[in-house]
Amino acid sequence: MSSPSSTPLEEIQVDRENLYLEEVFTDLKVATIRRLSPIKADGSPDEARPTLFHGQTQLMSQMGPLPVNCSIEATSLEEAMDKFPEAIAQAIEHMIDEAKEAQRQESSRIIVPGAASVGGKIKLT
Repeated sequence: MSSPSSTPLEEIQVDRENLYLEEVFTDLKVATIRRLSPIKADGSPDEARPTLFHGQTQLMSQMGPLPVNCSIEATSLEEAMDKFPEAIAQAIEHMIDEAKEAQRQESSRIIVPGAASVGGKIKLT
């Protein structure tokens, strides 16, 4: 599947076999849950595909609000609400792990005179 930015505008088309009706539920405090119900091209429900649930919240960081998004393995809105805290916690844990790995990789770079230049000014290996 190519990304929209790599597809010429005249070739962009709606994937009629992968349509979803999106509904958004929020408690107006911390939780937003999106329910994506599969539909056919005529708008009727597509019972052959599962309904998808996605959660979203925000964490406050030193740089301002940080969005946290996650998939929620659920078959109903009520189950999605019950699983929301755990799914968000796992997403936050994953974000922290990725940040630690990026920090580890950055700190392990060694500047060596004569190494290949990046941007013409700093030499990294």
